[in-house]
Amino acid sequence: MLFNSLDFLVFFPVVALLFFLLPPNRRWILLLIASYWFYMSWRPEYALLIAFSTVIDYFCSYRMSAIPDKRGRRPYLWLSMTTNLGLLIFYKYLGFFLRSAGSAAHAMGLDWQAPVLDVLLPVGISFYTFQTMSYTIDVYNGVVRPEKHAGIFAVFVAFFPQLVAGPIERAGSLLPQFRMVQRFDADRVASGLRLMAWGMFKKVVIADRIAVAVNHVYGAPHDYPGPVLALATVLFALQIYCDFSGYSDIAIGTARVLGFSLMLNFRQPYHAASISEFWKRWHISLSTWFRDYVYIPLGGNRTVKWRWYYNLFITFLVSGLWHGANWTFVAWGALHGIYLVLAIVFDPLRSRLASALGLKRIPRITHLFNVAWTILLVLIGWVFFRADDIGDAMHIIRASFTGHAGWLDPAQAKAFVQALGLGATELAIAGCAIVFMEAVHLIQARWGASVFLARMPALARYGVYTAMLATLIYYGAYHGGGQFIYFQF
Repeated sequence: MLFNSLDFLVFFPVVALLFFLLPPNRRWILLLIASYWFYMSWRPEYALLIAFSTVIDYFCSYRMSAIPDKRGRRPYLWLSMTTNLGLLIFYKYLGFFLRSAGSAAHAMGLDWQAPVLDVLLPVGISFYTFQTMSYTIDVYNGVVRPEKHAGIFAVFVAFFPQLVAGPIERAGSLLPQFRMVQRFDADRVASGLRLMAWGMFKKVVIADRIAVAVNHVYGAPHDYPGPVLALATVLFALQIYCDFSGYSDIAIGTARVLGFSLMLNFRQPYHAASISEFWKRWHISLSTWFRDYVYIPLGGNRTVKWRWYYNLFITFLVSGLWHGANWTFVAWGALHGIYLVLAIVFDPLRSRLASALGLKRIPRITHLFNVAWTILLVLIGWVFFRADDIGDAMHIIRASFTGHAGWLDPAQAKAFVQALGLGATELAIAGCAIVFMEAVHLIQARWGASVFLARMPALARYGVYTAMLATLIYYGAYHGGGQFIYFQF
């Protein structure tokens, strides 16, 4: 069941109505049934995986709670980790490892054919696996107390707003909320609905519209000149942001209507002035997960420099592999790891150069340059993320920096737009929507969107709501299924 579907348009109001009609001590039952129904709408049998993971993690955490020392708790931690990672590896990575081994054997002249593993990747397995793993690790470390109520723990694992694509919630934040009495609050419900509408705008008006051009060009990159490839890459950067942040907004808004608070997952990432800042703004729930459960346990930055660089690089390499079973994702993660290591290595030189050139006297211009440079580095990374293979990615990067001289010629500009496969009208609609989105981002940064709306007269405010709804209905791109990009992860 997709958020941007008629099924969800019926499902969610019914769940919300029943939620507030039920006694507070019975609401977890409704949430559990609704969450499993939501997930089973894709493939019913994969609900068994969530149930199995839930039972194992509940058992392990319950047993750990009775053991005072870490050494005694360790076997249950390993049971939980082995089960969760085992399922993730089998369904997501085993086929990739077998194909890679087969390719390596062929390159060495060995006559070995890798077996074909034909299993369908369960939707959202990486997200709920990481959520439950963080729970058992926190219980092991004594950071959180284990949840004794099996039903409430099952809701925590399968909570439908953020089940299939995050935000990846921590037990210490989300679990206690299921024991609170969530009272109906009109202002909170209105705030949640506004956020859901904003997420839908980003998804169906922008992301799904420009996806046509991105898929068209990236499907056959060798058929297009550099300017088309460069613009398609820029469009993909906007597509993946609007798609994933749109999902996060809908998830957070959906939970807010019911009275639950989920963590912020995006904070205008393309306004970042460094790669380090980018990762403090992009997919925050995942970047903080890797920081807390991979980077810091490896030693973080509290070690010798070479080890610090190693910790950073390995963390991002694993992050790339988390995103998908393909060498392009590994390259993308490795590239961001290299970016961060080089930024640390050259930071003293950069500071001396900035002082020598007097750049500290023009902070705004320097900031804009840093933002532009960061965007360029991120765009190069997105090429690997989106390309079908490493060869295509390298071709796109090489070609994107050539052949730009004549694209202001009217005839070539027309051919340029046609090459995107989107059409001038659709491109104009997407362009206007992107400009509007950035205007909202500026308002959010300065005043906060909700505060800005609250200051408007009631007539103007409801005019904005009406215009947003009309835009979603009239300009939403509802063709092609509209599945969210991060569902594949």
